[in-house]
Amino acid sequence: MKKRIGVLLSGRGSNFEALAESVAAERIPNAEIAIVVSNRDGAPGIQRAESRGIRTRVIPSKGLERETYDRQVVAVLNEHKVDLICLAGYMRLLSPFFVAAFPNRILNIHPSLLPSFPGLESQRQALEYGVRFAGCTVHFVDENLDAGPIVLQAVVPVLDEDTEASLSEKILKEEHRIYSQALNIVLEGKFKIEGRRVIRTN
Repeated sequence: MKKRIGVLLSGRGSNFEALAESVAAERIPNAEIAIVVSNRDGAPGIQRAESRGIRTRVIPSKGLERETYDRQVVAVLNEHKVDLICLAGYMRLLSPFFVAAFPNRILNIHPSLLPSFPGLESQRQALEYGVRFAGCTVHFVDENLDAGPIVLQAVVPVLDEDTEASLSEKILKEEHRIYSQALNIVLEGKFKIEGRRVIRTN
């Protein structure tokens, strides 16, 4: 029985595409992307999903309170019987209702070495702070912004000549690599959570 993945996105969906490629190539074995949901009409990620023959749903979020909106999304994810949810550039903070509906079953990827530089424009924050290393983090999602237990991280050096664009590009390559790795760990159940620590098991 294949594990069913739900993907939430708001924009271009490059991390979704990387996950879809890994599923198609069986680098994420025994899995399928069951549904892709966007909160924005015209999100390029929805067109990318449709071109792959993956079911999609657009549920516009404008003007809706967070939990009211999240109840609609949770209903769609339950309708498609998803085992794991992956946020891929989803520009909304999930409500406690949403998180409680899928405990330890929601993953996000963030373009910084959390807990440094949560929120938006992490690469610009890293450059302005003058760090020598940046990177990305796959973490479980809780009710707080970019704050759940960390599954995997990848590090990239920050060079003197780096710009926000060049640093973002380097980090994005690592995002595509470790998101698939993290999915395998979680889907295979090869982990346990102790406090804030995600500990790998065999």
